Amino acid sequence: MFFGGIPVSLRLMRFSTSLPLRRMFSGRRPVVTVNGLVLVSALFLLLFGNHRFFAKLLTAYPLSITTALPLFSVAAVFASLTVLLLAPLCWRHSTKPVLMTVLLLSSAVAYFGDTYGAVISDDMLRNLLHTNAAEAGDLLTGRLFVYVLLLGLLPSWLVWRTPLVWAGARRELWSRARLAGAALLAVIVMLFAFGSFYASFLRLHKDVRQYFNPGYYLYSAVRFAVQPLRSKHPAALTPVASDAAIPPTDVTRDLVILVVGETARADRFGINGYARDTTPALRRHGVYSFTDFRACGTSTAVSVPCMFLNAGEQKGASAIHVEENLLDVLSRAGVSVLWLDNNSDSKGVAERADFRDYRSPATNPVCDTECRDEGMLAHLQAYIDSKPKGDIFIVLHQMGNHGPAYYKRYPPAFERFTPVCRDADLSRCDRESIGNAYDNAILYTDHFLGKAIDLLKRNDHRFETALFYVSDHGESLGENGIYLHGMPKALAPAAQLHVPAVMWFGNSFHLVDRDKLRQQTGRPFNHEHVFHTVLSLFEVESATYDPGKDMLRDAKAHEQH
Repeated sequence: MFFGGIPVSLRLMRFSTSLPLRRMFSGRRPVVTVNGLVLVSALFLLLFGNHRFFAKLLTAYPLSITTALPLFSVAAVFASLTVLLLAPLCWRHSTKPVLMTVLLLSSAVAYFGDTYGAVISDDMLRNLLHTNAAEAGDLLTGRLFVYVLLLGLLPSWLVWRTPLVWAGARRELWSRARLAGAALLAVIVMLFAFGSFYASFLRLHKDVRQYFNPGYYLYSAVRFAVQPLRSKHPAALTPVASDAAIPPTDVTRDLVILVVGETARADRFGINGYARDTTPALRRHGVYSFTDFRACGTSTAVSVPCMFLNAGEQKGASAIHVEENLLDVLSRAGVSVLWLDNNSDSKGVAERADFRDYRSPATNPVCDTECRDEGMLAHLQAYIDSKPKGDIFIVLHQMGNHGPAYYKRYPPAFERFTPVCRDADLSRCDRESIGNAYDNAILYTDHFLGKAIDLLKRNDHRFETALFYVSDHGESLGENGIYLHGMPKALAPAAQLHVPAVMWFGNSFHLVDRDKLRQQTGRPFNHEHVFHTVLSLFEVESATYDPGKDMLRDAKAHEQH
């Protein structure tokens, strides 16, 4: 049986058990101690669940005569850390459920790390929590099943089938304490023995440590779980810009559409210099593309709230539930606000706004294999006509380029670049076919934005019209073996943070000097600028407005600089 060799290991490590070797077997099946099962599980996780971790480690420190011992010590340290994590949780009746749960979760974590280069951080967990069934379905692959079967279900079954010896509460407590103490001692000894190596490793290679399975995702889960406890939720929302108002002198009506993009990279937009013409509609409409725009984070759950909060990056995404956001401020100023969503949801932004879900054929008239972003435009004219007075602000939250099934994100007519990857397991496709599918989805976003601009043009005679598009985050397409998004921001590649941002203004929009604006398009901006720029578009006056975060500040027609 799989655990037949455990007693030998336990004789060599007598600190881990209080039972002599002769009591390790009973009947026909081997019987092991709780400590023994913890040790074997930790070793299994180290050897079979950490391929990505060791691959990154060996890239940072190639194997040689001088690095062999320090690298071996890393394996010993992280095995010991796993023991330290598991030992306190494993008691008489909790041992098997705990170990089986960790094995199953770790098998999935290993898959996402090996296949997409994903790091399971607290932000990633938040994003996973908001993932809908359709998005989750794109991630279910045959390879995931194999990982879960071989690294999760099979070892879990063996754990379940293995008889455990229970020596009584007092002896087991002492035994577990000795195991944890030995593991801690091993960590301390290794850190001191190879101090200079760990000084470099711990300081310079945080990205390697974040692939440690199961340690890092368990740490992230704890961080995610305690976040709600850190914030004291007030009885009422914290007001923001309570003095917001549109001055009486502003007698013209404004119609502004903000398109919140999904998973678009700035470097894949033709108007930003990409070799392929992926943005013919935007080029035709003469938009202003801000080429140095950065996202707050690498996930929708972080970046979307950040766009709509005042100082959103500093406060964090959780502030969206305790503080008023841009939609509240505009509503207070008298603007009609509408949120249309073809993504998972608004991430808390539109909780108090007019929200309409376009992910179903019941509401979205443009659906084939899935409902298209284009369908959000179908009823907009009727909504605009239903508002005879005041300004209008419309948010369109796209499905955009949500991966890994990029080939699903556009109708067949937009499959210009071929061949395309049609496998959700991107590691099974070559980089060219992945890029082709991704670029086709960008081409469809361009088409969608072009149609939104056409709608605004049809209303230019009675509104000052403007469109503002910005993506929530970017995407890795296999560079350095990394796919998708969600990396911790401090370690994320530029592809996940450098996002496209585009503006268009109708002929009647007189707030902006077009020549001055063209000169500003290369300046650095980020998601925190969205809040104040939209206030500027509607000419909302408030002490909260920060001209330093207004992308239009130096391009306003009525100001002299």
